[in-house]
Amino acid sequence: MNNQEIQSVKQRFGIIGNAPGLNYAINVAMQVAATDLTVLITGESGSGKESFSKIIHSLSARKHGQFIAINCGAIPEGTIDSELFGHEKGSFTGAVDSRKGYFETTNGGTIFLDEIGEMPLGTQARLLRVLENGEFIRVGSSKTQKTDVRVVAATNVNLMDAVEKGQFREDLYYRLNTVPIYVPPLRERGVDIELLFRKFTTDFAERYRIKPLQLTEGAKQLLMSYPFPGNIRQLKNIAEQVSILESEQDKPIDTETLAKYLPQQQTSSRTLALFTQAQGNNNENFSERELLYKVLFDMRRDVNDLKKLVRDVLGSEQDGHQILNNHKDLFDSIQPDGDYHPSGDTNVTRFLPALNTPGRSETPPPSETYNGHPPVQIFEDIDGDINDIQVEDVTHETEEDDSLSLERQEKEMILKALRRNNNKRKYAAQALGISERTLYRKIKQYEIDEE
Repeated sequence: MNNQEIQSVKQRFGIIGNAPGLNYAINVAMQVAATDLTVLITGESGSGKESFSKIIHSLSARKHGQFIAINCGAIPEGTIDSELFGHEKGSFTGAVDSRKGYFETTNGGTIFLDEIGEMPLGTQARLLRVLENGEFIRVGSSKTQKTDVRVVAATNVNLMDAVEKGQFREDLYYRLNTVPIYVPPLRERGVDIELLFRKFTTDFAERYRIKPLQLTEGAKQLLMSYPFPGNIRQLKNIAEQVSILESEQDKPIDTETLAKYLPQQQTSSRTLALFTQAQGNNNENFSERELLYKVLFDMRRDVNDLKKLVRDVLGSEQDGHQILNNHKDLFDSIQPDGDYHPSGDTNVTRFLPALNTPGRSETPPPSETYNGHPPVQIFEDIDGDINDIQVEDVTHETEEDDSLSLERQEKEMILKALRRNNNKRKYAAQALGISERTLYRKIKQYEIDEE
């Protein structure tokens, strides 16, 4: 299929976007439409799978027949057989009359079985018979009937995983998966997100007779970087909220305004700050990769700051010079002014022989102590998420100047973060780059009064 034909199908079915994955899926649907092959459409919920079933039906020889879309997850297990295959009078309580099922009434047409992974195993066996022989039996009957129906199925779960768990029949999976079509999620469609948002806001502006919204460059970048777990449904919902609640604004919607309508668990304050900075610098090419690079460079700088501080502490101790000499290759990367040298080693825990074993946090044995005292210890929050791993405690049991006390500095940093965030632990933890659980433990450890 050429690009012009694909664009024609998009216009006919109201599909917006030019992402390569989307165009490929449409191309496959157009090619398979002329056949009677069974099609399995996969993709996340809200990604637009039903549109592809309509494309297949409308471009097929069955386009004049009936098209029925059925959500298998929305029909109770006790009645789904009756809905699909029909039942005879008196076959179960409440069956006061005989009834035709969808496979009987849609003879010559197309049935779209959405959420096929939710179909009960017993019904799966009945469906397999229809696909293989075109035969079915009504509930409560012994008479075999014929039907000529094309089946297009869709799912948002991994059916092979369901097969391994015994929740889906393997023979039915291979029978359905004759021609697979993968619909990409919204987060993989790049600039299509902005096109869809513009389309939705324009439609809502016409419906509610309000002025169409405009986005700043920073807001566009924030919108396109958001993962949208609800896909197109979620984007449409957000577009409607912004259109109605921000309709009185005379200026384009900026990053901070748009961020209010995106769920906070997906948009961290650090990410928002970086996007705001990009907006101020008019950086139109600001990408998620650059965000990652910035975070990594910040982490490397923090590690080297810690190494410099540890070296300064050890330099003032009686046995500290011996430790520095034993691990000269580690500390040579940090100059007295704190500058980083690329040839340096950023593995802070290499100079801690007691901590070479992952997850070990106990006090080292006597052979690994210095002057009767354990070396500086760095602990990981191994019970939390991997993103919560951080330096939690750096102590030394000898007397030292208050200005070099790491505990004191850590306590001061926590106090400052709490004051800046009005004692909100969640936001203070985000500002410190640690988990809320770790912050709570530190507050208890240092007996910090939050009032």
